[in-house]
Amino acid sequence: MLKRVFIANRGEIALRVIRACRELGLISIIGYSEADKESLPVDLADEKICIGPASPIESYLNIPSILSAMEITHADSVHPGYGFLAENPFFVEICNASRITFIGPSPDNLRLMGDKSRARTTITENRLPVIPGVDNLIDIEDAVKKAKKIGFPVMIKASAGGGGRGMRVARTEDEFRIYWPACQQEAKIAFDNPSLYVEKFIERPRHIEIQVLADEKGNVVVFPERDCSLQRRHQKLIEETPSPAVDASIRRKLQKIARKICRAINYRSAGTIEFLMSGRHVYFMEMNTRIQVEHPITEMITGFDLVKNQIEIASGERIRYPRCFVDFAGHSIECRINAEDPEKNFMASPGEITGLVLPGGPGIRVDTHIYRGYKIPPYYDSLIAKLISYGRTREEAVVRMQRALKEMKVEGIATTIGFYRKILEHPVFQSGRYYVGWLEKMQEESKNKDMGSSLS
Repeated sequence: MLKRVFIANRGEIALRVIRACRELGLISIIGYSEADKESLPVDLADEKICIGPASPIESYLNIPSILSAMEITHADSVHPGYGFLAENPFFVEICNASRITFIGPSPDNLRLMGDKSRARTTITENRLPVIPGVDNLIDIEDAVKKAKKIGFPVMIKASAGGGGRGMRVARTEDEFRIYWPACQQEAKIAFDNPSLYVEKFIERPRHIEIQVLADEKGNVVVFPERDCSLQRRHQKLIEETPSPAVDASIRRKLQKIARKICRAINYRSAGTIEFLMSGRHVYFMEMNTRIQVEHPITEMITGFDLVKNQIEIASGERIRYPRCFVDFAGHSIECRINAEDPEKNFMASPGEITGLVLPGGPGIRVDTHIYRGYKIPPYYDSLIAKLISYGRTREEAVVRMQRALKEMKVEGIATTIGFYRKILEHPVFQSGRYYVGWLEKMQEESKNKDMGSSLS
């Protein structure tokens, strides 16, 4: 077992790793920026060390600074959380050369699945379903020809990344020519790689993902699906498991594909394989080679501790589960609470939290690093809490989430709590018939309705 885990991250995921380390009897060491000096992870970690100024480039993305901090603190391992260096193969290779265990997959896994072109090729070679598309495009005229061959509408994506950056839907050639340079610029800024890929755009799909765990002994266990279709500008907002749109037959199909992918690339650690689903057809989209923001809902219905599992696998331990497909019970929903103002186009809302009431009661979990008096810095992602509900049925999970959203109060800043209350009350969400793009459609209809009321 590892002994001293360096946490190269911040916020709620850093606190999540600290708690896992404590349960495993490991020493947690937090590397923090100057802006995070007063944060809860820094207060609760066993040891702490400053790794640089507020800017992520000078701290959480500063590999030399993090390596120096790990050497000074005698860390034998590093947990990257998600974001920042979590999927950086160069960082992993340096850790390996320094005899520091990276709690995650191998550099080869990261390179293969981080490169959308190579990932798609691998999936195709294993005769698994992928969305028709063309990768690594730079020249706009060449891209237009490829898009016409695929057939509009098409999705433009950054070859080297995700998270909604460098992504647009083009329904015509004119739109394609307008969006292409903007997507290239976003991809260059976000990933230092302007290459894009174009794929067939599927109308009203579901975004479904499968959690996996794989160890060094070749054991692969696969979990029930998570539905991540409730998104705004390709950013996930609400997730639930199991999906209201997936039956037992489709679930097993997804799980078998996910397991086959893990075996094909000799994967190790926790990971998530993402699919688009249209009707009963499923298509591989990408693999995230890290722990996901939404992992708690899988934990709620299965009883697993996925962060502890990550650490145990990195220590060389076997997965202690007797079957390939994980059993589950009940239903779980997660709302990502962001410091954003929905009334101002979701503009970030940093500042001091002057009042805080966190919900509780049966079936409610809150993963957060905030507290009363905490000042949310303006330099990082706006996620401040993950509100999770569990119920024996979807209906019970929804009712408990509604109760929790009414109880939760974060004063001093704007948040998305009220926005989520409206979503959960909507008949489409209640019925489970939502899809990727529905949220934007709902917002547009609401905006037009409000404009009509004001004009009348």
